[in-house]
Amino acid sequence: MSSTSPTPTGAASADEDIEISLYASRQKIYPRSVSGLFSRWRWALVWLTQIVFYGLPWLQWNGRQAVLFDLEARRFYIFNLVLYPQDFIYLTGLLVISALALFLFTAVAGRLWCGYACPQTVYTEIYLWIEKQVEGDRSARMRLDQGPLSLHKFGKKWLKHFLWVAFGLWTGFTFVGYFTSIQALGAAVVAWDLGPWQTFWVFFYGFATYGNAGFMREQVCKYMCPYARFQSAMFDKDTMIVTYDEQRGEPRGARSKKADPKALGLGSCVDCTLCVQVCPTGIDIRKGLQYECIGCGACIDVCDDVMDKVGYPRGLIKYSTQNGIANGWTTAQMVRRGFRPRVLVYSGILLAITVAVGASLFLRTPLKVDVIRDRGALARLVDQGRIENVYRLQVMNATESAQTFRVSASGLPGIAVASEASVAVLPTEVRSLAVRLQIPPGAAEPGSHPIHFEVQAEGDARLQVSEKSVFLVPR
Repeated sequence: MSSTSPTPTGAASADEDIEISLYASRQKIYPRSVSGLFSRWRWALVWLTQIVFYGLPWLQWNGRQAVLFDLEARRFYIFNLVLYPQDFIYLTGLLVISALALFLFTAVAGRLWCGYACPQTVYTEIYLWIEKQVEGDRSARMRLDQGPLSLHKFGKKWLKHFLWVAFGLWTGFTFVGYFTSIQALGAAVVAWDLGPWQTFWVFFYGFATYGNAGFMREQVCKYMCPYARFQSAMFDKDTMIVTYDEQRGEPRGARSKKADPKALGLGSCVDCTLCVQVCPTGIDIRKGLQYECIGCGACIDVCDDVMDKVGYPRGLIKYSTQNGIANGWTTAQMVRRGFRPRVLVYSGILLAITVAVGASLFLRTPLKVDVIRDRGALARLVDQGRIENVYRLQVMNATESAQTFRVSASGLPGIAVASEASVAVLPTEVRSLAVRLQIPPGAAEPGSHPIHFEVQAEGDARLQVSEKSVFLVPR
């Protein structure tokens, strides 16, 4: 589209093209600090999630790192569990459980994950706290940004970004510590001997944290996160969300503390705009539910504080449901409505899958055997007319102690192992064993016959598996 200068009167001529920008430049949000019940809950979750994230890689278990996803060795240690790529089904189960839990929590109470435990929210809170400690409160930060460049401003900005980058790199270091031994990783960093892929991921994850939490902040929630877009499919009028009581609050307006709002024809909202100033995404909750709302409850805390100061009842902004606000329901009534069919279905499916995955893990045998037939010799005649088939067994010891396994076979009369029938396997290792099976002449008709390999640990009857295969008898 073309652009022309306006006419002297400011009116565009009939044949004049008007340029309309489809891009709105970002207005930086300066969230005001707030204290209250939900603020304490947010910080409790910040502490809990970060203690787990930063502390777990340093926790030792049986002489090794408690949680380690060793991609190079293709072994995944989770406390006393040792998982292999063949156990991918458990990762699938975990992802399904996480998705269903998200659906359930969203149907019941909106974006609780976003407001309290999402890494973007958690790290934004931490980076905002660092920014506040260096640059001051909301008004001080706004004055600093609007003021001219000076040595004082440069020093504060430099210190803030230095702390941001340092925290981001420590986060990247911890993240990589889940995939390689964090103690070895720390020694490599001290010796300046970090490998190329470790270096890449430490800096990539570190600067991703720095960029997302330090600069993009609410932009990630509003434009990059897909959850904000499809959450409405899980909401209904009985979902607990952050809600402004419009019937009580309107018409809003300023008034003295001693004035009678009814005499002035005003509602409880004093139009202080503090609910907007504390919002990390910069929305006005008084305009109703918006997809940018992450359900953090900051506006509830600050509004309750204002209501206390002016002597009005709390709850002008609160966690409620659309039906609850419209019908004036009590909290107990809204809780009872929470047990609706959608919630019960989500709960039932989530419980069933969680129990199934948990039982499967509990009953899992830490021994895996793969049987591979020798394709070079399908079947052959050996001494005394016996028929022999050759196999290769891959025996995987998923325990953390050395084991000796004995191999036997069944399924045909007289079938026996004619080779070494035992194999010693080190902890969390895989050994390959060539096995020759023989049957007496005439024990089976020509063709393919199903058989079973039984592999059992010596001295531990629980470590036993049976694998199917076939025995070929030539014509």
